[in-house]
Amino acid sequence: METELARYGSAIALPAVICLWVAASVRAPSAVRSREQRGVWLAVVSAAAAMTLNLPSVVNYVARDAASGHVVSLVRNCIGALSAGAVLYFVASATGRHRLRVMALVSTVLCPGVLLVLDGLAPPHTSHSFLADRYTSPSITYWLVLIVAHLLADSACSLVCWRYGRRARGGTLSVSLLVFGVGTFFVGLYWVVLLSEILLRNRWGVGITPLLMSIHGFLRAAALLVPFFTSFLRAVQDSIAAWRLWPLWHDLVTAVPNVVLSPPQGRVEELIHPAAPRGLLVYRKVIEIRDAILVLKDYAGHCDIPDCRDDHSAKAELSESGQPAVFLAHLIKRARQAKMDRKPELPTSFSLGALGSDDLDEEKRFLLDVARAYLNSPAHLGAERSRRTADARGPQG
Repeated sequence: METELARYGSAIALPAVICLWVAASVRAPSAVRSREQRGVWLAVVSAAAAMTLNLPSVVNYVARDAASGHVVSLVRNCIGALSAGAVLYFVASATGRHRLRVMALVSTVLCPGVLLVLDGLAPPHTSHSFLADRYTSPSITYWLVLIVAHLLADSACSLVCWRYGRRARGGTLSVSLLVFGVGTFFVGLYWVVLLSEILLRNRWGVGITPLLMSIHGFLRAAALLVPFFTSFLRAVQDSIAAWRLWPLWHDLVTAVPNVVLSPPQGRVEELIHPAAPRGLLVYRKVIEIRDAILVLKDYAGHCDIPDCRDDHSAKAELSESGQPAVFLAHLIKRARQAKMDRKPELPTSFSLGALGSDDLDEEKRFLLDVARAYLNSPAHLGAERSRRTADARGPQG
């Protein structure tokens, strides 16, 4: 069983390292700008570097002789110590404790220095290992310093991530903290296994250490990419909402062109090259639709309200909660037509439903219902059929 776990853990080590480097690359721009993200980013980068130098293919390529094998081992462990310091710095930034931040910076410099000194004081040796033929290289003290540094940083990080992740109660920050904390917990187990091996002189956990390290890599990469995936999903949702709102928006701004800040574009072109910042695309659509509806309200008196209500209730397959959107869609359709026909203003009082709500998401959902009802209205469908029929017949000579 342990042999199978070791084989599986070794097999997924390379994908875990790749995920770490991809996550670090994607999040590098924001990490450089944000001091709060810098610590966790450095922890991921240093962990990725240390795991890279632990891959058999990399070690075989770099360590061509005993001397280079020793250098690879020493560099890998020093980078691991830097990772522990970066994790501690992340904890200090999350808790806002200045003294802990100073301690993290000191340990980031001090721990690798101690490892270098202990390595230099040890008898001549090649690669770093322990329990190989009952021999520890370069020394037990060296390994205890490295393992204790990791355990202290990982324990503090797991506790902070668990505490603050639960307080956040959902959202990107909560998910990122909890996932990063779980990943740190797994790498903490890795160091606990190594500590038990060096103190108890047994090899009971050798089969699970590769798996623990690989799982830690996947989870830390996922934690770093949570904001990226959240932004990506939000952009996809906004693009879908903008696509669905476009027919309603286009008809309204054609009738009331003064409500738009930039000339209307095609439906596809607007998604590819939006005139507004992509993050504000739906917000602009909602505002401009609302402003156009407020203008068209002055022409809504031309609509026979009882007939509108009866016509829609018979045609639309919407729930009772959707009826206000259906009713408003018909009023918009007829008020727009009245304005396009240059009829005089004839205002009326009617409910704008969720328009003007302080909750943008609620207003967006309501307008999506309006847009769907607007496209499904008999008048709109009849006009579309007439247009397609005229296009099919072509010009009459």
